[in-house]
Amino acid sequence: MARISRDQRLANVHAEALAQFDNVQSALRDERLQCLQDRRFYSLSGAQWEGPLWDIYENKPKFEVNKIMLSVIRIINEYRNNRITVDFVAKDGSKADKLAETCDGLYRADEQDSVADEAYDNAFEEAVGGGFGAWRLRTSYEDDEDEDNERQRIQIEPIFDADSSVFFDLNAKRQDKADARFCYVIYSMTYESYKEEWNDDPTSWPKIIHQYEFDWCTPDVVYIAEYYKVEDVTETIRIFRNIDGTEERYRAKDFEDDPELENTLAAIGSQEVRQRKIKSRKVHKYIMSGGKILEDAGYIAGKCIPIIPVYGKRWFVDNVERCMGHVRLAKDAQRLKNMQLSKLGEISALSSVEKPILTPEQVAGHQVMWAEDNLKDYPYLLINPITGPDGSQTVSGPVAYTRAPNVPPAMAALLQVTEQDMQDILGNPQGADKLVSNISGKAVEMIQQRLDMQTFIYMSNFAKAMKRCGEVWLSMAKDIYIEEGRTMKIINEDESTGTVTLMQPTIDQETGEVRMANDLSMAKFDVNVEVGPSSSSKRAATVRALTGMMQITQDPETLQVLGAMAMMNMEGEGISEVRDFFRQRLIRMGVVKPTEQEIEALMAEAEAKGQQQDPNAIFLQAAAEEAVAKAAQARANTIKTVADAELSRARTAETLAKTGEIDQNMALTAAEAIQQAALGEQVQPVVR
Repeated sequence: MARISRDQRLANVHAEALAQFDNVQSALRDERLQCLQDRRFYSLSGAQWEGPLWDIYENKPKFEVNKIMLSVIRIINEYRNNRITVDFVAKDGSKADKLAETCDGLYRADEQDSVADEAYDNAFEEAVGGGFGAWRLRTSYEDDEDEDNERQRIQIEPIFDADSSVFFDLNAKRQDKADARFCYVIYSMTYESYKEEWNDDPTSWPKIIHQYEFDWCTPDVVYIAEYYKVEDVTETIRIFRNIDGTEERYRAKDFEDDPELENTLAAIGSQEVRQRKIKSRKVHKYIMSGGKILEDAGYIAGKCIPIIPVYGKRWFVDNVERCMGHVRLAKDAQRLKNMQLSKLGEISALSSVEKPILTPEQVAGHQVMWAEDNLKDYPYLLINPITGPDGSQTVSGPVAYTRAPNVPPAMAALLQVTEQDMQDILGNPQGADKLVSNISGKAVEMIQQRLDMQTFIYMSNFAKAMKRCGEVWLSMAKDIYIEEGRTMKIINEDESTGTVTLMQPTIDQETGEVRMANDLSMAKFDVNVEVGPSSSSKRAATVRALTGMMQITQDPETLQVLGAMAMMNMEGEGISEVRDFFRQRLIRMGVVKPTEQEIEALMAEAEAKGQQQDPNAIFLQAAAEEAVAKAAQARANTIKTVADAELSRARTAETLAKTGEIDQNMALTAAEAIQQAALGEQVQPVVR
């Protein structure tokens, strides 16, 4: 019965998914088709003639002078030189949050291990060229070959042809799609591969499948979809009060994992005081075809759909999401320019030499000479006399001459207009190439700023996507990076490699309590993004600034610091050890804050050097230690003396307590007599 219920549930999910996807794909089909055409237009040879123009110029020259490609590459290069990075920030604004630094390092390590730059670059180029791009986050096992290793890592992977394969909920209005309830990622397989992998025959699908607008099965390929669905899960939290008055919360999963937990709580005196129902988001992943749900992958790590969309330019018109990149508005101008250049090339290909027009009688017998004249350059050419009306032969020249073709004046003017239109649409980077040596720095800055403003919208929209990527990564990391004692690689801000231990017990210096350091399950951060030049570009700029500062300062210590910082930021082959040397020097000078590993290394170095100190330093240290020891001994003697006095007093009290009442009275009487006698001696008058 359970099997039937599961099959029915999956059938219902499949029917709902098919209907939803058909609605989404129908609404976005035309927009996404334009995105695909834009990407083909600038990137594929011959694509600029696709459509009706191909038929018109079928037997004519079709030249392409692709100006759009250069403009798109300039924007892509601008991005690659100004990478966007993710930074986790504590919600209370605290800057010295070690857990946030740990998250930064782990994120950079996941980026490096999964070659995330490929995913970012592909998505950005598709967004600039067509208007829409995307990448995904996925969890994978740290070591696939080790069956005992259950640890996972987060991979950042590209999605190619995102405009044809990624479709979100139509009701999602946010650009990062954080409010989407479902998402589809489509990819294709051949018939043979589909049958072999999924053991399913597309010819057996119900006929209703073919009534949808999207054809899941074509004569060439079968389409598969990753279907992500957000589900709201209600969970009951049971709150128990311990005998010391503290309260602890337990989820249903805690009792499932430990069947004896409830008996244990009752045995230690914990009582259930109340229950609370909370709602949480989970993302269910399915793999489906047009015929059925092929696989129920269950809930994935995190609470977010792990698909990150990127837009070039985006807006809503008629409640339909529209997008485009840098190409669409320049397509007509590019086509017009190609047509003009092709026509101009056709005109130029015609002969510009005036050729004589002769009668057949004049060239009879000399055709070969006239035909070979362009090759052999004869000194003269022969013609035959012609027969006049009266039957006599007369010599006559050519009847007429051919004329060289002329370029229409309208075409020359239109070429200039088209060139100007393309510069207005794509931007004119030539202004930066025409800078002369004596131009002011302010003018250079203004020209560069004008060029940067053309790419700003693409960088801004990509920054939104990177922010969303950081949020999705953190949500997934809180679920999988929770193994106690797990050692993981991190990448520091200066691109150096380090390690961090997760869930490491530490003692809080302020409260003295034992807590878990690097506990990502407690990570609650805001995600910021920083747009700036690449690390190598920033280092080169830093070196130039530092060397410039060295020219205007005379302080030796400042010069030493600036020189060491310049060397620490140098780029070059085999210079990493030199950078490390100058970093250690700056750390010893107190200029650079050391990492935990560097602090441990400095302490070990200090301990090692402690055995080879200067003799005077050893003598002074020994004298100081001797003085401290004597002071400690004197303090100990004083404490001992006080303790002995207290002990004697205690023994006396004990002796008196053991003496009988009679003995006590006799002793007291004797003591009083002795005391009175002593007083009498003190007051007796002196005899003279």
